[in-house]
Amino acid sequence: MKVENYPKYTIIMRNYSSMQSDAVLQALEGLEDKFAVEVTMNTHQAVEEIKELNSKFGKKILIGAGTVLTFSEEIAAIDAGAKFILSACQFTKAMIEYAKKREVVTIPGVMTPTEVFRMDSYGADIIKVFPAVDIGPRFFKDIQAPLGKLRLMAVGGVSEKNIHEFFENEAQYVGIGSNAFNKEDLKSLNIANLHQSLVNLVEKS
Repeated sequence: MKVENYPKYTIIMRNYSSMQSDAVLQALEGLEDKFAVEVTMNTHQAVEEIKELNSKFGKKILIGAGTVLTFSEEIAAIDAGAKFILSACQFTKAMIEYAKKREVVTIPGVMTPTEVFRMDSYGADIIKVFPAVDIGPRFFKDIQAPLGKLRLMAVGGVSEKNIHEFFENEAQYVGIGSNAFNKEDLKSLNIANLHQSLVNLVEKS
């Protein structure tokens, strides 16, 4: 896929049950163009989950893999249908080149200007800044003064309370994990409430 088509928001599903993952993707009805969804590779049976969700929702929703730490995990995730790979850590140049051959978007994680520069020079499509809430929204604007316009994603502590601050400071994307939903709504598989939480997130941006 082309990075230009990557959605503004990414939902991070870490250790969700199959039923919870299914409920979240159902809750995205009508918002499919705004959200991507990642299944983290440290989730139980992550590869199988990525494959199953892609078979059911892949035509409408962009589904990928998160917490991709090794080349072997990358290959397994892409073979399962992941359309993007995302991590809290940097990718090797070989990992980025392989993803490009498979037409998969790369989103490595960084924390410092040097790491941002390295991942950009390796050809990463989007660069994830993590943990964003600790680094602060101003980092996103400040880093682009010396390094130029970059596709940056804020991940880590982002919620509907602070999401606008990251966009105001020139982050182009956000990734949201446990702050995306009310825990009880997720536990009870309340699709209507899960959907409303996603709507609220977009409106607060």
